[in-house]
Formats: sequence, C-alpha cells, structure tokens
Amino acid sequence: MTITDTATITVELPDAFDPRWSRLPGIQVDGSRLTIDPAEYFFRFESDTWLVADWELVESQLLGVEETTESAVEQLALDFIKNHGESTSDAVRVLATAYEVYAFLFRDEHLTGLGLPRITADHLRMLREAATLMALNKVELNGHISNVGPCWFFPAATSVVFDLDDKTGGMLDEVYHGGWFNEHRRIESIKAHAALGGRLVHGCQSVPDQSGGVVAPYGASMAAFRDDLAAFKAGWIEQIYAHRVTSAE
Repeated sequence: MTITDTATITVELPDAFDPRWSRLPGIQVDGSRLTIDPAEYFFRFESDTWLVADWELVESQLLGVEETTESAVEQLALDFIKNHGESTSDAVRVLATAYEVYAFLFRDEHLTGLGLPRITADHLRMLREAATLMALNKVELNGHISNVGPCWFFPAATSVVFDLDDKTGGMLDEVYHGGWFNEHRRIESIKAHAALGGRLVHGCQSVPDQSGGVVAPYGASMAAFRDDLAAFKAGWIEQIYAHRVTSAE
C-alpha cells in the first residue's frame, strides 16, 4: 500500500469497491484498487495529516474492555488514543485503517438482530465503502473543518454512486450515524473509531438535513464545527447531485 506520488492517493483494499464510485470527480476504481486525486476529489483539502491507531491494537486492547463506574467508554477511547494514536501523512494508512473499522462495524452478522428488514448485505457493503472514504475528512480541534469530500454528504454521494432513491439513501444514512440504534452498538462504534483518532460526530439532526459526519478528535469545538458546516454545505451538495445518472450508461 503506497501513495504513488504527492498528488495522487492509490490504495489496495481487501475487497473490490463498486466501480460506480468513478462517477464522482477525482476517484477511479479498478477492483480493489482506489485512486484519488485530492485536487479533483475534495471540495476542501487543507490538511494532509490524520490521527490513527493500529486496528490490531484496537482489537486486542480496547474492543473487549468494559466501562466501569469510574471510567466511561468515552474515557477508555480517549485514553487509548492518547497512548496509541499516531499522526500520519499517509492517506493510504488512513483508508486501510478505516476499511478495517467499518468492516467490523458493518459486518453481516448484525443483519439478523437489527430489526431493520429492509437493510441487506449489499447495503452494508455500501456503508463500508462510503464510510471508508469519509475517513479522509477532517475536523481540527478548534472546530474548523479542514477536509471535505463528497462522502461528507452521505445521501447525496450514495445516490450518485449506487443509484439509490432519496428514501433508501436516507435510511442508510440513519444506520450510519445512528450507531445501529442501540447502546450496545454505540459503544462498539466509540471503541472502533479510536483507530481513527476520535469519535464519530454529525452536524445533522435528521436525514433531510444532510449535514454529514466526520471522525472528530475528542475536545474539538462542536459550536465552531456547526457554524463552519452551515456556511458551505448547500452549494457542495448541489455539485454532487449534478453527477447523478438519469439514464442508462
């Protein structure tokens, strides 16, 4: 897994991605190989560093740890990040780590217990792919949003890539940011996202708001995050929808 040059990100992931990701500017898919041109792909790309931790360490040292009356799960995750988090400018490492995180969170074994009969294994694959790309988005500690790609706006991006109608795209968005709608899975999500250096936060209150989400560092200013997001989102969502395929390719 290497970055081919300073401008282009090329990563080989464990599984093939849907080739329709290439409908979005700046991304090409060839089986399990993704190539991203940041200049074309991102709406805003101000930072080429991210905070990550080895997924193997999360698996062995965090996923099995239970919170106590003295240490909530959020504190466990924060302590883990302090002890094991590393700053990296290797976007390939970020994407590879993110794929492990979301392969775990959106694994097929959840389907039988979700109570969401419309969610299928194919939907989980869509979630894994979109969430992996979202890991390149970034929020600074002061709340400024430094990196924004199309997958910030989850329903818009998935409607373009997967030909989803608004209702289905919104349903997937709720599953993505809802932690599967119960506390057990929310706890699982907090622990897993320690591998990406923070916690999953959202600017939206409901699907139609489409304000997206990002893995933000603990301590980031959510007030500044909200204000920054409100200033830019409408125009960029419109640009994504412009790539929607309305007839057979």
